[in-house]
Amino acid sequence: MVKYTEENIKSLDWKEHIRMRPGMYIGKKGDGSSPDDGIYVLLKEIMDNCMDEFVMGFGKTIELSVKNQKVLIRDYGRGIPLGKVTDCVSKINTGGKYDTKAFKKAVGLNGVGTKAVNALSEYFKVQSIRDEKTKIVEFKRGNITLDEDIKDSSQRNGTRITFVPDSEIFSNYNYLDHHISTMIWNYVYLNPGLTIIYNNEKYFSENGLKDLLTSKLETSITYPIIHLKDNDIEVALSHSRSKYGETYFSFVNGQHTTQGGTHQTAFREAIAKTFKEFYNKNFEASDVRQSIVAAISIKVMEPVFESQTKTKLGSAEMGDGLPTIRTFINDFVKRKLDNFLHKNPEISEIILQKIQQAEKERKELAGIKKLSRERSKKSSLHNKKLRDCKIHYNDLKKERRLETTLFITEGDSASGSITKARDVSTQAVFSLKGKPLNCFGLTKKIVYENEEFNLLQSALNIEHELENLRYNNIVIATDADVDGMHIRLLIITFFLQFFPDLVKEGHLYILQTPLFRVRNKKETIYCYDNKEKIDAEKKLTGKLEITRFKGLGEISPHEFKNFIGSDIRLDPVLLKNDSEIEELLTFYMGKNTQNRQNFIIDNLRVEKDILD
Repeated sequence: MVKYTEENIKSLDWKEHIRMRPGMYIGKKGDGSSPDDGIYVLLKEIMDNCMDEFVMGFGKTIELSVKNQKVLIRDYGRGIPLGKVTDCVSKINTGGKYDTKAFKKAVGLNGVGTKAVNALSEYFKVQSIRDEKTKIVEFKRGNITLDEDIKDSSQRNGTRITFVPDSEIFSNYNYLDHHISTMIWNYVYLNPGLTIIYNNEKYFSENGLKDLLTSKLETSITYPIIHLKDNDIEVALSHSRSKYGETYFSFVNGQHTTQGGTHQTAFREAIAKTFKEFYNKNFEASDVRQSIVAAISIKVMEPVFESQTKTKLGSAEMGDGLPTIRTFINDFVKRKLDNFLHKNPEISEIILQKIQQAEKERKELAGIKKLSRERSKKSSLHNKKLRDCKIHYNDLKKERRLETTLFITEGDSASGSITKARDVSTQAVFSLKGKPLNCFGLTKKIVYENEEFNLLQSALNIEHELENLRYNNIVIATDADVDGMHIRLLIITFFLQFFPDLVKEGHLYILQTPLFRVRNKKETIYCYDNKEKIDAEKKLTGKLEITRFKGLGEISPHEFKNFIGSDIRLDPVLLKNDSEIEELLTFYMGKNTQNRQNFIIDNLRVEKDILD
């Protein structure tokens, strides 16, 4: 029995605590494949401080450089007061955000973020330029390595921070340009007049959230974007040509709340309520919002988020004597959207037809859903298909919820290996039986009539709301052969056709598994392509055994632990905008056109080419 004495009580300094419990500060560590991985949180923490300067009226340009694993961010704000530079990046509970006169509606929370970046970086440098003076301090994993005296400077006021995420914390990580670019566009959409220069490319927006939706939708909207603004609130909305899903981009004080919160919930309620009252019809809220694409940005005094990563707003109040967030948003949407609908009868008519079509389809599905539920109750197949985990993504208070993963596998041997090797707390397995149906062009009726699709939808818990999603990461784990590639395409088609929001919000991935195993008596190296195989052959000496894996079923559970654990390699399925979906599905999964035949001929590669 372990004794509990004074010796068990430990006090950690600020950097030790952050490094021991990084998840408390940056969510999951990840490898950079997901936009909510820790390396992007580090970058965003510094960017948020720059944004706070801009919002307060100081500095219209931010410069960002990301080369390999080194990040450099320069703003032209007021600069950190020189006597407090070291404290602001290395003392918890130190920062300007406590003074609401200096930062009225800040994104940063109490100066914690910059300290987390410092503690979790193998190199961290801060330079503040203020009133023709400058101060530079450098750190390694939170420890000071250089502390220069204040010197004269001819540079413009502002702050320059350079950091390299610690490879001891973030193993095998890479910044993806797509995720950084999306983050930057969100900053400029929310702050017209701001210029961000990222790796020498200029980002700028004149029309705010209207530009955001335009970039996401392009030509796939049914009517021109409705754009409404007032003090501390801006919204934009339209309905896409897609039949399914709701898509929201929500922001608080410039912070992209990817998991929504009180403001997004109030916005969804206000949209449904306003449309129902305008048309004087008791429509179902789901029919009103079907295929809607909308964005909302609000500014709140001292916002309260549900975690340090600030992805979900928990505040109920606007602050500064204003009404609750729900009342504030409802009043704004009711007044502005109702006025717009009265002044634009042609758009009002298009929206009415869209709602009525959604209502008609929902009623047609009602009987099929009932039969499907009755069939599922009688079937024991559900338990055989899904090996569930203990923690789920919709368990909002669970610390490891961002790690929750559902592997979609083909065949019993592959699912068996992953099941035996998985982390039962956060990793679940769904086993497919053969190839799924090509559902391109089919209606949602097929989701309930096709047993496999229905069980997959049920396992994910996404029939009614994506907010109920049970796993943060949906990972397609198929063989790297022609059949595996085909199954992969069919599963992606299913999600794009019926649950596009799941893909657009970055939940869908492809599992990379090794093609080769190279080993000698002392060491084993797993290789994911021919280049890695050649490098492994050069590194290992003596007699080598080289194995070519033809399928996941050939990989033992013991080996699988290496590929679905901390070193897991995932390729995210990324979409830039809504219009891509219809074009992609038509080209790849539609009727066999001459264009597709020409594409296949021009890009044909056989395994020999890949290995050579």
